[in-house]
Amino acid sequence: MNLVLFGPPAAGKGTQAKRLVAIRGMVQLSTGDMLRAAIAAKSPLGNIVGQIIERGDLVPDALVIELIEHRLDEAEKAGGAIFDGFPRTEPQAQALDSMLARRGQKIDRVIRLKVEDQALLDRVAKRFVESGRPDDNPDSFKVRLVAYNQQTAPLLDYYRASGKLTEVDGMAAMDAVTASIDQILLAGA
Repeated sequence: MNLVLFGPPAAGKGTQAKRLVAIRGMVQLSTGDMLRAAIAAKSPLGNIVGQIIERGDLVPDALVIELIEHRLDEAEKAGGAIFDGFPRTEPQAQALDSMLARRGQKIDRVIRLKVEDQALLDRVAKRFVESGRPDDNPDSFKVRLVAYNQQTAPLLDYYRASGKLTEVDGMAAMDAVTASIDQILLAGA
């Protein structure tokens, strides 16, 4: 099963993906984690990505698609992937569909975590103070949230048209969100 967790930055996609990995053994393909790992490695790629993220800009599609493609074999062996933070644009969604189709696979479910922008801003400000993650800088986050609303939110229509989109109240308690996602996956199995 291949699943896309959809929602703005800081909506809880990573938290829910980690819970699904523990429960179902799937592979979490988090573009955020992969990009942070590249930055931490201080590779030439990591340096470029770090500058892009610090500005609050989105990393170019070609780079993100390349990172994802390198992990698909691992996901296949585990029985599926949880795409976390990818796709962000309709061209990425189409590229993902094509990559999976070449492997005889598809996206089975898209789960949107619905959250309020102000709650996200509050969450990020708190997380920045606690962890100091550069991508959680509140000013950079505001730029990322605007980019999400302009560039990524339109994907809802793409996935709604496919009949794969289901929405979950991302403002609920973590355990309630997990239970809702589990019910969706059980119903679709």
